[in-house]
Parts: sequence; structure tokens; C-alpha cells
Amino acid sequence: MKKIIKLIAAAFLLCTSQCFAESSVENDSKITSFQYVKKLNSVFDFVQQNYVDEIDPKILYEGALKGMLDAIGDPYTLYLDEDYMRDLSDTTSGSFGGVGLSISKAAESTPGKPAYVEVASPIEDTPGAKAGIQAGDLITAIDGLPTPSMTMNEVLQHLRGEIGTPVTVTILRGSSMKFDVTLIRALIEVPTVKYGMIEGTKIGYARLIQFTPDTAQRLQDALDSFEKNGYKGLIIDLRDNPGGLITSAVDVADKFIDNGPIVSTKSRLLFENSQFSANKEKTTVKSGIPIVVLINKGAASASEIVSGALKDYHLAYLVGERTYGKGSVQQVIPLSNTDGIKITMARYYTPSDMNIDKIGIPPDEEVKNLAEFSEEEEKLYVDMIKSEVITKAAESKPNMTEADIAAAAAKIAKDYPLNERLIRRLIRIQVQKTQPAALYDLDYDLQLNAAIKAVQNKDFTTMLKNTKTLRQLQEEAEDAKAAEGKGLTASLK
Repeated sequence: MKKIIKLIAAAFLLCTSQCFAESSVENDSKITSFQYVKKLNSVFDFVQQNYVDEIDPKILYEGALKGMLDAIGDPYTLYLDEDYMRDLSDTTSGSFGGVGLSISKAAESTPGKPAYVEVASPIEDTPGAKAGIQAGDLITAIDGLPTPSMTMNEVLQHLRGEIGTPVTVTILRGSSMKFDVTLIRALIEVPTVKYGMIEGTKIGYARLIQFTPDTAQRLQDALDSFEKNGYKGLIIDLRDNPGGLITSAVDVADKFIDNGPIVSTKSRLLFENSQFSANKEKTTVKSGIPIVVLINKGAASASEIVSGALKDYHLAYLVGERTYGKGSVQQVIPLSNTDGIKITMARYYTPSDMNIDKIGIPPDEEVKNLAEFSEEEEKLYVDMIKSEVITKAAESKPNMTEADIAAAAAKIAKDYPLNERLIRRLIRIQVQKTQPAALYDLDYDLQLNAAIKAVQNKDFTTMLKNTKTLRQLQEEAEDAKAAEGKGLTASLK
């Protein structure tokens, strides 16, 4: 009897394997999309009917979609489950609950390169920003749970929660600075523009925090205010701006550019190819005024559209650090009322026809707010954060003045010999935790100081004229690489 059962089982397995591999006699490259879908359907049905335990078909469905989109290797193409779709709706509507961090995560994790959560930028006036979390920080764990094994959906579920509740994130900054930060979840309202005159100057300063449907109008409000104050120069701060709507970026750039393309999108699908051009009637910034754009690695997507367009037209001088490098366009495709997919449909190109995806936009003048830490300084920084000496100093005296902050920083520097400007900045962040963020911080912000100096430079027009478009920079890089290759070839002969 046992022999008969084994024979039946063997025959069943043989039949099953033949059903699943009916196309295996052909080369894999000749298998059609329909045949692959047929295989997937066969496996789906077989698992549901024969797995040792009863399986909810929804689990198989979601797992198949996640795996399919993860296999593409694009961190911006992913399956959106019910929780993610609800979070996305909350975000685009202008407010949501959480910690205020714009993040990304690689789909694949390896021992050599774990898929930690990367902070693209902190959102201003949120728990994440007020705790001093920076663009480029890596979140290695959330409430003690390692992030490499989490999906993006799981990361969001852990970060978001009931307003007023705590969540602890483990931050890796640089190569070895690792420390815990406890954040209290809050209602996150998506801000857009903050502005004012730089004290003691005729320079208007506008910080664009995110590109929403209201950004262009809020920027116009800023420009109108600067005009009333007789501004002679303009600084547009795009640092830590993670992007937003491409149409918003176009409307902002159109205030500076009076003619020509602002950005174009290209895809293998013809209907996804489009070009957004400037309209002279929408240009409101008077020509000839010195303009500096501040950028850093937290400036991405729509921020890169604006900074790239102004650079290509020689309309603004870029100061700071290379941008993030997100030159792709995504669409959210609902699959039902509760789930959907987000998929990269096209790449965008600057006016000089350059795509900056995974490259970023370099500044015309590179300025870092802090030099790289040595190994000893990294250890001192971590020890200082863990000791909570910064928090204690901020709480030691209510309504601390700048003089109080400087005195406290000097005292801390005796035990932790680090840059006092950095220590003052950390104390200032703690002092302002319960207040709206200051418009600017001239004590700490070397990049802003460099921007002010550039705007006030008598040779600004010549300096701007000598800048290079993104296309010119790329061609120079390609020529240098080719020359290097020829030199290597010659040396091998």
C-alpha cells in the first residue's frame, strides 16, 4: 500500500513539475509575458490549494507584488499596501502623524551594504528636525528592531503612531558615530516657504521647505515683501528640501526664467514625454539682481529641477554641497480603494539636456558647514550625545540668550574638545525645541554666510557668467575620463 502511495505522489509531482515547466524546453529569452503570468497563476493556485496550512490569498497577492517590484531594484518603485496608501493620502493632503523625516531605503540588503533607512531630509519644525537629525543620517534600528530586514511599509508603520507617543531611532552618522534619539510623535504639517530680510543687509532670504501646490504663491508673497523692503540681492535656500510636485517646481522656476524649457521628462512611452517651458508673463524676478541658491545633499527631486534650471541659464550662483541626485518621476497607480503601486515612469532632464539621477548637481562654490570628523572626534561626539550634557545645559537656564549658549558651549568643550560652533548649534536646537525654528542661524551656517558674501560680491555678474552648465560639466568629466583611459592604455604598452 505504501509503495502505491509513493508512486501516486511521484506521478503527481512529475505532473506538477511538467505543468510549471511546460515552457522549459524553450530558451528563457523566448518565454512570453503571458507564459510568465501563467506560471505565476499556476504557483499561486498550487500553493493556495496544497500548502500544509490554509493561506489567506491576500498574503500571497501582496507578497507577489512586493517581490515583483523589489526585483526591479528601484527604491522609488514599490507596492503600496493599505497603511502606506493611507499615509500617502495624509502626506499629500498637507498633514500627518509621525516624526517628520523624509526617508528612502534600498530594496536589497547585503552583509557588506545593509539596507539601512537613509534620511533624505528632516522636515522643518518637526520632532526629527528639532532633535538635530540630519540629511544623510542612517537609521539602523527603530525601537531596537534592525531596519535592514524591514520593508519600507514596516519602517513607516514603526515610525508613525499615536501623537504624543515616543519612538527611539538608532542613528549612524558618518562611518562610526552611532547613538539613540528618542522622538515624540506629533501631527506633521507640511510647510512650504519661510522668508525675511537678512538682518543688516538688503538681501531677501526665502527658504523653500517643500514643493506643494501653494509654494509658488508663497514665494511670490516673499518676493513682494522683499520688493517693499528695497532688496538688492536674493538667496533661495533649497537645502533639505526633499521635493514634491514637478508642476510646483516649474511654477517656481518660471518666476526667474522668461523663455525656454525649464524641465523635460523622457520615457520609453511617448505619452510620458513632455516639456515644461517658461512663460514670460509669469516671470516676476527682475533681471540683473544677484541670486544665490543654497543646496546640499538633502535637496532632491523638485529642488534639483529648480536649481538645475537656474544653473543652466546662468541665472543663479549655487553654494553649498552636491544635491541628492533624484532625477526620476513617479506615479501612484491605485489597484483598488485600499492598495496601489508607485512606479518610476520617466526621468527628467534639465534645460541643457542632463539627467542628474544618482549624480546630483554640484555647487559652483562648495562650502561645508562642518569639516569631516576624525575618529577621535567621532568618539567624542557620540560620548557627548550619550551623556545628555547638551540637554542638561539647555535646561539649566530658562530663556537662554546667545551669550548664555556661548558660555555653556565653552564649558562643554573643555570635556569634549569639539568645534564650539557645533556645540552652540546643538544647544540652540535644544533651547528652541518648543519654539518655531529660527529663520536662519548665522553663527553656525557657513553656507549661508558664503551665500551672503557671494551676493555682495562686486564681481557677481562676472562670477555668474563664468559658471558652467550641467551639460558642460558632464562633457568635461567624460573628456577627463577618456584622457585618463588613454594614459592607462599607453602606460600598459
